[in-house]
Amino acid sequence: MSIETLLWTGLLAILPISELRGAIPYAIAQGMSWPLAYLYSVALNALVAPLCWLFLATLHRLLSHLPWYERFFNRIIERARIKIHPQIEKWGWLGIAAFVAVPLPVTGAWTGTLGAWVLGLDRKKTLLSVTIGVALAGIIVTAVVLLGLTAFSIFVKTL
Repeated sequence: MSIETLLWTGLLAILPISELRGAIPYAIAQGMSWPLAYLYSVALNALVAPLCWLFLATLHRLLSHLPWYERFFNRIIERARIKIHPQIEKWGWLGIAAFVAVPLPVTGAWTGTLGAWVLGLDRKKTLLSVTIGVALAGIIVTAVVLLGLTAFSIFVKTL
């Protein structure tokens, strides 16, 4: 395993477009063992949540004094908070973890953290929920990759 594989896997794990769905298959395809691919990718992807939360909170604090931002935030974000609040009350932090755990586009750590921040949820509970969701998504992606490789191998004849 090369340093290049580690760097590309790490980059894929933290990018919002790929996250674990890109990092784990890439790492395994590059020869990284699946346990290491899982642990490395999940660890880096889990770091997205606190960094994203910090970025959003800082950006909000910097922009909140601007009238156009305040109008936008109050109109759009507060409406979303009111509309989604019943679902959050029903599903709680389990809902955030489940949302992040589904390894589909726009359901990862970035979107889960953004959604929780927009809804005004507790930071510590959100970070824990996102981390649990990332770990579950990593298990799903790793299993799909390994099962896919096993299923594909029946069509390949080895000499």
